Amino acid sequence: MSNSIVDEENQYLTFRIGEELFAIPILEIREIKEYTAITSIPMMPNTIRGVINLRGNVVPVVDLAIRFRRQRKAVGKRTCIIILEVDLEEDSLDIGVIVDSVDQVVLISPTDIEPAPSFGSRIRLDFIKGIAKVEDKFIIVLNTVKVFSIEELSQLEEASEKDGVSAIDSK
Repeated sequence: MSNSIVDEENQYLTFRIGEELFAIPILEIREIKEYTAITSIPMMPNTIRGVINLRGNVVPVVDLAIRFRRQRKAVGKRTCIIILEVDLEEDSLDIGVIVDSVDQVVLISPTDIEPAPSFGSRIRLDFIKGIAKVEDKFIIVLNTVKVFSIEELSQLEEASEKDGVSAIDSK
């Protein structure tokens, strides 16, 4: 295996939700877009903000702050939409993710990713692949398969229909 492939596999895009720093493997990211108008869709859970048009394709947009059970922040100058390619069983789906700001691309060796602590995290442990320390900063490495699970996002919608309220709001 060449070094460039190994380096690419260890590259992560870091971004912020509030004051916390998160990372997603660069190989799962299609592009980063400046925040653009999102078309809301009736009867969707709060987690799914709506859809955008990406070169003629309809792409659902997830509000990561809401997904992590945090307050929705006002859109700022640095708010971005990260377009991810999420693998499904037989296909893949593009999903947009709203983040407060994109930070940088960093190299993180698999040996530098520690298991997530079972205490102190304000997001579900299955959403966290691990915690990395880079340049004296802790970075939460996300398990994108769990965070953007289509089944789970659908269950949120079903729960909100059953209860008559959003599963996120019923916390």
